Amino acid sequence: MKLRLSDLWSWQGTIDRGRYAVLGVLLFAFKHNLDRLVASAVFKKPWGLFNYLLPGGAVSLLDLPPSDQIFFAGMVTLALPFIWTGVALTLRRLRDAGLPLPLVALFFVPVLNLFFFLLLSLLPSRPAAEAPATARGQRWLERVIPESTLGSAAMGVLLTIPLTIVLTLVCVQLLKDYGWGLFIGLPFAMGLVSTLVHGYHRPRSLPSCILVALTSVTLTGLALFALAIEGVLCLVMAAPLAIPLALIGACFGYLIQRRHVDPSPVLAAMLLFLPGLMGVEHAADLQPRRLEVTSSIVVNAPPEQVWRNVVSFSELPPPDEWIFQTGLAYPMRAEILGAGVGAERHCVFSTGAFVEPITVWDEPRRLAFGVREEPPPMVELSPYRLHPLHLDHYFSAKAGEFRLTPLPGGRTLLEGTTWYENRFWPESYWRQWSDLIVHRIHLRVLRHVKRLAEEAPD
Repeated sequence: MKLRLSDLWSWQGTIDRGRYAVLGVLLFAFKHNLDRLVASAVFKKPWGLFNYLLPGGAVSLLDLPPSDQIFFAGMVTLALPFIWTGVALTLRRLRDAGLPLPLVALFFVPVLNLFFFLLLSLLPSRPAAEAPATARGQRWLERVIPESTLGSAAMGVLLTIPLTIVLTLVCVQLLKDYGWGLFIGLPFAMGLVSTLVHGYHRPRSLPSCILVALTSVTLTGLALFALAIEGVLCLVMAAPLAIPLALIGACFGYLIQRRHVDPSPVLAAMLLFLPGLMGVEHAADLQPRRLEVTSSIVVNAPPEQVWRNVVSFSELPPPDEWIFQTGLAYPMRAEILGAGVGAERHCVFSTGAFVEPITVWDEPRRLAFGVREEPPPMVELSPYRLHPLHLDHYFSAKAGEFRLTPLPGGRTLLEGTTWYENRFWPESYWRQWSDLIVHRIHLRVLRHVKRLAEEAPD
């Protein structure tokens, strides 16, 4: 195998799967060690494999301290020549494999780019003449998978569902992870595998492949619910992430089966690669960032009047917000034991009480507290008595505070802030849900405090 320097820079021409795989592995190994050296020697920062899979930090780059902003900017600058090289190699490999060049966009998608690289390293060069599917030897899959459109579609779904359930249980019950392998790798693999099985004997239409992938995802969700593995709410929250990824996998499978390529190596690679990814993710032991949500409201009462209803407040009416009809925990009342720093505040939710030791008592301006105990964040919507692992501190409040700022006219700006950690990945997706939930909890409390303070006698 002859490797030339032009293989690294030019995106003209083609490159076969062997050279693409070798160059990809060598370049990644070189880049990773260079990143580790620069991060430790120049910036005094640690750097690991999963730093490449966590783009969420870049989304909130402006929220980081200046030293971290400089660090991430330096690492991005260092990556630019490798990005150029990776895109050039991928374009040439796509051209060689006879695949659409716009698929190069998958090079930039975390986790999916690993599957993408693996597939491009397996797919042969586009043959001069398409070999008919019947030219393959009679493997066991050929005997198991029906040749009819409906039969192959059913088999694609029936083979995918039990494999997905087993891998879900491995990830959740054995590894205790709710991460990239579960929420990114698994949906993509479902779409890809079900489509490849569907098109094993002959190419199928794109609508047919998409329908098989969507059916696989839908029935897998129903199976997870029926087997008391997950409840309705968690499945609904995961659906906006899982469905598009399954469709991407289906489209990739459609492109592969159109070329009459034997899908057996790809299917085998998926069965090995996905558990491996989950295992590596578990070994990496990703640590969540501390996230912050602040909500505010203007109260037509002075800070002294508002303060009394912040420290403790009476029973709230039953919630009418749709989000709290789904089983999510919601605040009901707050009680205070003692006064000043060291006092203990109990914020009682529908699932139990938060025990909050007071850390700052600056009456009537600021009340801050930690969290020593917390109840489950939700009750799963299910006919079974479910208690999935993610209810045990995968979403965890760490601290909170109320700030009261006097405004002209005897009014008060009341702000509530919660700091929490979320052990669901990718953070950038799950944070949209968790921030929304925390914000709704804030508003429920702030509106109640506003009503109490404004109705209180002067």
